[in-house]
Amino acid sequence: MIDETRMEANRSREMPFPLLLAGLAMAGLIAAGLGLVADRISATALSGFLTLLSEDRETALAILTEVRLPRIVLGAIVGGTLGLSGAALQGWLRNPLAEPGLIGASAAAALGAVIAFYFGLGSLSQFALPAGGVIGAMAGLGVLLLLVGRDPSVLTVILAGVAVTAFAGALTQLALNLAPSPYATLEVITWLMGSLANRSFEHVWLALPMTVLGWLLLAGTGRALDALTVGEDAARSMGVNLIRLRWRIVFGVGLSVGAAVSVSGIIGFVGLVIPHLLRPLVGYMPSRLLPASALGGAALILYADVLVRYLSPGQELKLGVVTALIGAPFFLLLLIEVRRRGQ
Repeated sequence: MIDETRMEANRSREMPFPLLLAGLAMAGLIAAGLGLVADRISATALSGFLTLLSEDRETALAILTEVRLPRIVLGAIVGGTLGLSGAALQGWLRNPLAEPGLIGASAAAALGAVIAFYFGLGSLSQFALPAGGVIGAMAGLGVLLLLVGRDPSVLTVILAGVAVTAFAGALTQLALNLAPSPYATLEVITWLMGSLANRSFEHVWLALPMTVLGWLLLAGTGRALDALTVGEDAARSMGVNLIRLRWRIVFGVGLSVGAAVSVSGIIGFVGLVIPHLLRPLVGYMPSRLLPASALGGAALILYADVLVRYLSPGQELKLGVVTALIGAPFFLLLLIEVRRRGQ
């Protein structure tokens, strides 16, 4: 009786799926519009930009297309990647506490970027850092594959991901400890906090191929994840190849999250918070949660970046700091809820 009552309550929270997607897309567009208008929430900032637009149209358009628009596009890519990856991992592991950093892609990408910093490659090219992140993510994924073997269990993949994350984190700390100058250390730490500032369309093009490939791999897992909600044996009886599903999710998350982290730094909790908030609204259907979480993650990152840009009194806050301040209390509440249900 209790389970039936809970199921009825869950159904009552479900929204029409097209309406939900339209609402999330609209929320993201509003955040993008706010990001294009001005750097601070004030009538003076808005009027100043409008004056610049009327007096020096070329400069104003350059600000829009070369400074603000790439930041918005990259924010949507990173947020969508984190939201989609979190939904896929939570559906595959059937655990609401799973998030994209679980398989080590984020930590390995961060290590690759730190190595580029450490050897001074950043002074040679502005793309050395994101390129190092992409290479690091792929290397981390390769190590994961070597650790788990050909037909691993879910627990094996999780433990291997924890090992890759721990080892990459240790090497990152070692690089920071042996950095040739305090300025290099400060630069690395600043990057690790996560930010979309000073990004250009070149960074977008660098990250986009791998993220799109990862999206395509994850987007095709919806039906299998729906079947998996009733158990692995039932999923097999429905024709789901669990081995293929496992590798699609591992590769999809590794490629897309690694590429995103390589250009933005580490931005946490998005892949944890968004799927959990949206799951009741899609009727607890993973196939619907995937696109909803992608749109929701993009919207969350864009709004967080708006807050970072508008509300920072002096030096700009880092985006990863803001998402951590939002996500950490949410994670504690979620953990308390999971423990309460377990009792």
